[in-house]
Amino acid sequence: MAKVTDQMQEIVQPIIEDLGFILFDIEFVKEGKSWFLRIYVDKPGGGIAIEDCVTVSEHISEAVDQLETDPIPQAYYLEVSSPGAERPLKNDDDVQAAIGEWVFLSFYQAIDGQKNIQGRLLSVLDDAYEVETKDKTRKVAVTVEKSNVSLIRLAIEF
Repeated sequence: MAKVTDQMQEIVQPIIEDLGFILFDIEFVKEGKSWFLRIYVDKPGGGIAIEDCVTVSEHISEAVDQLETDPIPQAYYLEVSSPGAERPLKNDDDVQAAIGEWVFLSFYQAIDGQKNIQGRLLSVLDDAYEVETKDKTRKVAVTVEKSNVSLIRLAIEF
């Protein structure tokens, strides 16, 4: 359904940006018998509120209702939400913006017997990430090759 998400992105991105928000992602998925168009938005600097999501949803609904033909032929539910506190970092810009944040990395091949780590993202190199992890009572900088990272996302530090 990539075509649907591409079409919807063309429609919703200018609306979201005009409202001062950032389009993070769009999904069009079927769950049970129902279809859902999920639009994830954020504020520059983070911290989007429920009221912001309502505003974005109302503007998108109004714009889609005014179209001659809805790009989605079947009935669907529109959901607008935050990408979440533990959102995936989908591209280099996302990862770069997360420097200094607590992150979770999962690996294709274990490093020192571990398939994943959590820590503070210190830097992004051309081919690696540098993460500061906790090893019992001390902090250790770990360099992880980008090619070995299957997932990188924000995490909540405990």
